[in-house]
Amino acid sequence: MSIDRAESASLSRRGCLRLGLSVLAGGRLVDVFGLAAQAAGGQSTPTRRPTSCIFVWLDGGPSHFETFDPKPDAPREIRGEFDSIATRIAGVRYSEHLRRLAAMNDRFSLVRSICHTYSNHGAGIHYMLTGAPTRMPVGCNSYVSDHPSLGAVTARERPGPGGLPGYFALPEMPRSGGPNFLGARYAPFVVPDDPNRPDFRLHDVSPPRDLGQTRAQRRRQLRAQLDRLPRVRDAAAADPARASDAFYEQSYQLMSSPAAQQAFNLEREPASVREAYGRTALGQRALLARRLVEAGVPFVTLFDGGWDSHADIFPSLREKLPPLDQALATLIDDLDVRGLLETTLVVVLGEFGRAPKITQIPSGKLPGRDHWAGAMSVLFAGCGTPRGLVLGTTDRLGSAPVDKVYSPENFAATIYRKLGIDPGKIYQAPDGRPIHLVSDPRPIRELFA
Repeated sequence: MSIDRAESASLSRRGCLRLGLSVLAGGRLVDVFGLAAQAAGGQSTPTRRPTSCIFVWLDGGPSHFETFDPKPDAPREIRGEFDSIATRIAGVRYSEHLRRLAAMNDRFSLVRSICHTYSNHGAGIHYMLTGAPTRMPVGCNSYVSDHPSLGAVTARERPGPGGLPGYFALPEMPRSGGPNFLGARYAPFVVPDDPNRPDFRLHDVSPPRDLGQTRAQRRRQLRAQLDRLPRVRDAAAADPARASDAFYEQSYQLMSSPAAQQAFNLEREPASVREAYGRTALGQRALLARRLVEAGVPFVTLFDGGWDSHADIFPSLREKLPPLDQALATLIDDLDVRGLLETTLVVVLGEFGRAPKITQIPSGKLPGRDHWAGAMSVLFAGCGTPRGLVLGTTDRLGSAPVDKVYSPENFAATIYRKLGIDPGKIYQAPDGRPIHLVSDPRPIRELFA
């Protein structure tokens, strides 16, 4: 998703400020990451720090059959084309294209029993990103904002340190990922550019190369003088100029923040580490997410689209799964070696899973799977999450969980608890209505060591 930088499009930034801000085969990268941490000044054993979340969003609904919950004994029209492989946990099998995660699944938890009933994108995305169902029926392509998102609430409750925002999205904000009534200041700061490009830099946050510090300061002073002019005071809370002021000030803080400039400088990373994550947009964004939480950012959404596999599911996932496998396995390992996994929650999911029966497409395209909210797989790592736990089981056809059934409310409550936020908190909307952060604030207890 791109945003026109012309003046006429500037108001679209109210909801989400756009800042132009493989594992090595065969096991852990202790040596690579350990040496990298030593070179960075011994950051492999940091003191206790506030918790953060890297929220990996697989937009469109990844198939649980082709990822973490294959059914090798089911009929071919259910199990699909991929083979399954053994993991480090006896009796647990993954897709053949998740070899690195299979080799380290004793270091994270997998929940196979979160489900809901919203089998269209608009409602399903909203439910999983907010922990609240939509208040009215919505279409599959709807952009719904009935409730603040997990990231926006975290930004409100846990401001970012040292001029850094509390909520980033790489490279775009998912639908329903905004702040709703909390206000535009809690929208994510979006980093749209590909950090794998050699010319990657913080657009709108890095000063123009031809603009010296003195001229930049004079421009800021001039703007401050203009801001002292009288303003319309009606509906001040909704005044777009005030939101713009907040964005401007946060942008200036980012531009002048050493922590921000350092976090986005991927050239500081050894080439071996960058190669380990994978020289793909996804891999380098995962590395950037690690650097952001290392700098103290509470919530980073890592958006990866293209998982809506109604057709051509098998050739598509043959391309998409290996880079995801590499990036995720390296991210978890890197955080672990650096001592950051104890305080960083990594979550991987989409809005739902895919249908048990493979759909034959009459148009000449290859088969796929339709939406399926009755079953999905969600990966949790770090922040006190037990290692090697597989929670919940789906039936032999992968259509529904048969035990340990959890809702999106339980999922959201788990995220909030991990981040030190009370999911039972009640907010007040601008019109005075009480808004429960999560209507059922019970977390998934098994995910707390």
